[in-house]
Amino acid sequence: MASMMQPQIILLKEGTDTSQGKAQLLSNINAVTAVGDVVRTTLGPRGMDKLIHDDKGSVTISNDGATIMKLLDIVHPAAKILVDIAKSQDSEARICLGLLILSLLSSDGTTTVVLLAAEFLKEAKPFVEDGVHSQNLIRSYRTASTLAIEKVKELAVSIEGKSVEEKKGLLAKCAATTLSSKLIGGEKEFFATMVVDAVMAIGDDDRLNLIGIKKVPGGNMRDSFLVDGVAFKKTFSYAGFEQQPKKFLNPKILLLNIELELKSEKENAEIRLSDPSQYQSIVDAEWNIIYDKLDKCVESGAKVVLSRLAIGDLATQYFADRDIFCAGRVAEGDLNRVAAAAGGTVQTSVNNIIPEVLGTCEIFEEKQVGGERFNIFSGCPSGRTATIVLRGGADQFIEEAERSLHDAIMIVRRAVKNSTVVPGGGAIDMEISKYLRQHSRTIAGKSQLFINSYAKALEVIPRQLCDNAGFDATDVLNKLRQKHAMQSGEGASYGVDINTGGIADSFASFVWEPAVVKINAINAATEAACLILSVDETVKNPKSESAQGDAAAGAMGRGRGGGRGRGMRRR
Repeated sequence: MASMMQPQIILLKEGTDTSQGKAQLLSNINAVTAVGDVVRTTLGPRGMDKLIHDDKGSVTISNDGATIMKLLDIVHPAAKILVDIAKSQDSEARICLGLLILSLLSSDGTTTVVLLAAEFLKEAKPFVEDGVHSQNLIRSYRTASTLAIEKVKELAVSIEGKSVEEKKGLLAKCAATTLSSKLIGGEKEFFATMVVDAVMAIGDDDRLNLIGIKKVPGGNMRDSFLVDGVAFKKTFSYAGFEQQPKKFLNPKILLLNIELELKSEKENAEIRLSDPSQYQSIVDAEWNIIYDKLDKCVESGAKVVLSRLAIGDLATQYFADRDIFCAGRVAEGDLNRVAAAAGGTVQTSVNNIIPEVLGTCEIFEEKQVGGERFNIFSGCPSGRTATIVLRGGADQFIEEAERSLHDAIMIVRRAVKNSTVVPGGGAIDMEISKYLRQHSRTIAGKSQLFINSYAKALEVIPRQLCDNAGFDATDVLNKLRQKHAMQSGEGASYGVDINTGGIADSFASFVWEPAVVKINAINAATEAACLILSVDETVKNPKSESAQGDAAAGAMGRGRGGGRGRGMRRR
């Protein structure tokens, strides 16, 4: 009797929303699947674009998985995990989700990651509904993931040991595969070569900002060009600028981080003079200081003077009279890239300018590009930088072109560092799927079913490529399964042929992707799926909402109190 009269234990604050158990897990799976459906149609060369606009009126047109995920304002907590995974796949980031740390190294493949994670969970859903414990699923998925990654490494082909020209050609194929699904896919060969040249220019340097992308609206896509060095928009200039020479061969370049102009004093200084003639000496001292700085710049032998801070009208005219080009207020990123390319060092003083701190380049010129004038430094000795000048019609189009090139640059960098590639077009996915299906038959127990469902989920990539191109996915997948099932192994590199709606050898068609991108995509998608499966309860804490409400009420109370106080004083 005593046990029946136990008081109810209140553990969580009133208003706390908790959901747990199977229903909670299924809800999370549905949310992730919904996110997957958003980016599903953007996959592949025939992928569609998404037009996203926000309250501020800014419009973005993109089919880049990471960009779409960033712009979607997702509120569902489980679906947000998928957004984080996509972001990390794009930006070489490390994100911590609870106790799970995902260190993901790839750049692109964001759409693939989201799609695979959603498909893994979709395949797990019937098992969850049938009462299978999620830890059993997680264990099998992790095993399948390890097997899949080993298979990718086994199938990967190295492009090491090739000549520079051969390697460039191979890397251009990787870049073209990435660009084929983008808005600028029509000119993929043109841009792929440009991307490879830019990545080769920075060599082993990891700093992405050494590749500058400048956007100039107007003109044709084909008017875009690569500068083997640095290019930046002409900065604000004073009178006298037009008298300066606009082209030099092998000039010395001086990089400064100081102002070269007469400055009015910031503080109100007071000077007492007993003799009016002394006033002139104070004015002269100011002029002498600036002339001394300018003389030292000229004596250094530099023909191009760049500064991060302003170069005033006096200095501009002074340099023009001595046939020296100058530009002030140069963006810090551009100045650092000039320093990296020309071999100079940014100076914070004009005293003791030694030849070692000056940079140089083969040609410096100011050139008209569309409606803008550009300062272009080419043929730089260190050559560790490159600039892509993008042309095109609408602003949104150029923005999307920039995002597309970023993806291609990252893919090529990956291929340079890890020089193994796998066949694209869904070929590698079908081969892993076949391998896992065969492996699952050797396992006794429920695990066989789970690994088989993992294998089936991998087929979403070729299926989606067909759906997005308007082909009969069932027909194409049947052909692919038959080809990959051949004992000789010659069908291992067959994938979807986007041009004909049939199947083709992806290696022979040069549809390649770096092996490391595929490995990271499988890793990330599996970890995301396992993370969602491991959550069995969601607690929504009302504390933050009430705290905000209390703060707002307190602020209103203080405002009213203050008003009354002032009113009393006025009386």
